[in-house]
Amino acid sequence: MFARTLLGCALALTAVPALATTYTLDPQHTQIRFSWNHFGFSNPEAVFGKLDGTLDYDEADPTRSKVEVTIPLDSINSNVPKLDAHLESPDFFDAAKFPTATFKSTQVRKGASANHLEVTGDLSVHGATHPVTLEVTVNKIGTHPMRNAPSAGFDATATLKRSEFGISKYVPGVSDDISLRITVEAVEANAYAESLKKAQ
Repeated sequence: MFARTLLGCALALTAVPALATTYTLDPQHTQIRFSWNHFGFSNPEAVFGKLDGTLDYDEADPTRSKVEVTIPLDSINSNVPKLDAHLESPDFFDAAKFPTATFKSTQVRKGASANHLEVTGDLSVHGATHPVTLEVTVNKIGTHPMRNAPSAGFDATATLKRSEFGISKYVPGVSDDISLRITVEAVEANAYAESLKKAQ
């Protein structure tokens, strides 16, 4: 009887799913780059200089993970100030009217390899929301040697059509297709908050 009770307790404990770790995206080591084709001659790119995001990552079952990111659109940096101003203008992002872009995951699927995931979510830009799927590579999960804190790293790519978000100026000369390249370094949320306190 006692043995059966112990066995039942053990089985119940093993049935409890592992909890996801909550990470904060480190903006100093996270970049969101986008590029486009310019009349067939070149493929310029720009980066968003600011972001705020959280990641709940379940290493035992990544399909239960989720991510949310907010990007201030007035943080565009192409290294060309006049281009930055144009991209933020009503011709494109209209950052004064639509100051942020957001991404909220809705589904995470395992990919073809152990370190590959497909993350689908709702991207909201310029007053429109459409699903976007990110092809994600899990770079590393472990203790960061400089922070001595649990950390997670990922790369991701996607292609979207800007016209779907009401940003169609100069299409097709300036390509409708926009390529995204993202690299993420995230730190366990409590450890990240403590590091900010120490930096003050």
